[in-house]
Amino acid sequence: MAAKPFHVGFLLFPDITQLDMTGPYEVLTKLPGAEVHLIWKTRDAVRANGGMQILPTTTYAECPQLDLVCVPGGAGMNPLLEDEETLAFLRRQAAGAQYVTSVCTGSLVLGAAGLLKGKRAATHWMSMDMLKAFGATPVHERVVVDGNTITGGGVTAGIDFGLTIAAQIAGPDVAKAIQLGIEYDPHPPFDAGSPRTAGAALTEQVTQAATARQAERAAAVKRAAARLG
Repeated sequence: MAAKPFHVGFLLFPDITQLDMTGPYEVLTKLPGAEVHLIWKTRDAVRANGGMQILPTTTYAECPQLDLVCVPGGAGMNPLLEDEETLAFLRRQAAGAQYVTSVCTGSLVLGAAGLLKGKRAATHWMSMDMLKAFGATPVHERVVVDGNTITGGGVTAGIDFGLTIAAQIAGPDVAKAIQLGIEYDPHPPFDAGSPRTAGAALTEQVTQAATARQAERAAAVKRAAARLG
């Protein structure tokens, strides 16, 4: 008898940061037995931040019970904080999933669904303090594992996140083989990938450029947290 598929589901939404999803997607599609779903309200193409068109493979209504549900981040997650259809879908899936996960600011959506209370969690450095509104403890790490809740930091941390999950499900040797196969051997040309190494001036510049988005996000987080009580 064939082994039961391991159902992985990535939430899609307009203005997603595609690398939040495509990084771990590249890893988890190589996991033996994995069946990976791209999920949105409809099967219409979703326009990611930067213009890439991504085609969902299933809808909220049609999606099977997932073994792992993952919420990526991006500017477009702000409306999801108050999107009851999306939050209800995540609650339903989380109730039967082995793993409840996110990458980058997708963790805030898990929080808005009431799925991070009392949990340690990661997110993008610019939104880290917002996790507290949902009863989570912010952790400045690339990947944070708290029981069956696994959260990745900002954007590129999604690859580390995917490999961490692969090791949990199939063992370190499988994860290492996937890492070698995708030649994940990062040596960035600049040491500016976090506020700690980028320095105060560059961090302030990048923060200021995102002022409007972050203010909108903070307001939506406050309203979402108030609804959770």
